[in-house]
Amino acid sequence: MSKQKRLLAVHDVSCFGRCSLTVALPIISATGIETVVLPTAILSTHTGGFTGYTYRDLTDDIVPIIKHWEELNIKFDAVYSGFLGSFEQIDIVSQIFKKFKAEGSIIAVDPVMADNGELYKIFDENFPKGMVSLCQLADVIMPNITEASLMLSGQYKEGPYTKEYIRELLIKLSQLGPKKVVLTGVYFDERDLGAASFDALTQEFSFARANRISGYYHGTGDVFGSALVAALVKNKKLSKAVEIAVDFTVGSIKRTYESQTDIRFGVNFEEGLGDLLNACNSNN
Repeated sequence: MSKQKRLLAVHDVSCFGRCSLTVALPIISATGIETVVLPTAILSTHTGGFTGYTYRDLTDDIVPIIKHWEELNIKFDAVYSGFLGSFEQIDIVSQIFKKFKAEGSIIAVDPVMADNGELYKIFDENFPKGMVSLCQLADVIMPNITEASLMLSGQYKEGPYTKEYIRELLIKLSQLGPKKVVLTGVYFDERDLGAASFDALTQEFSFARANRISGYYHGTGDVFGSALVAALVKNKKLSKAVEIAVDFTVGSIKRTYESQTDIRFGVNFEEGLGDLLNACNSNN
């Protein structure tokens, strides 16, 4: 039997509303990967649609945690970072990549900072430059189109997009350093929505799409990213990992839409975990 892989997930914790670590931990663990967590902040709920939520920055706790891990000589087969609340956390996570990366491990960055053409209000205009420095250390990154535009210092363009435009973004992002790039929120008409990828080592582009489901569902980026990283750690090629992640995310949205659950509560990914495990373990 092969040795179990170990992954470190560096995200915030929203205690209610499925996103970030409360999504990454169960999804990645369900595929058979040991999942270690490093919370960057803790919130009573996520910030999408809720008011009056509590927020505690955990930056001061991160350094003592990683010092203890260094004493234990812990290494990770993958490190997956998401929401980081400050430049200081970007610097700390950069050090984590260097300290705990094992030979052949995967460094994955979701540069969470913007959507729908706008930088999140908690960040200043210099924050994308900090995210660029983190992405330069990564093997795979997964920005949405807004985040990609900010990191490339370009103007955000609303869709529908052309394949030529998406390919251009993917190539430019790969030139920052990561050899595998995934773009989310890609669509070529109003009926479909999905993701595109580029593997700079093989020069392969891929597109994975599904029928658009009406509504905005919080946390789906974390659902997609967690499934994607899990599939990559399970040795799926990039195009297949993107396909698995799109199918899993769309299934989660579809179950939520059909049950008419309050969309602020996140999507029902739990009932699709068996399918994700099968997809990650299949020989296809």
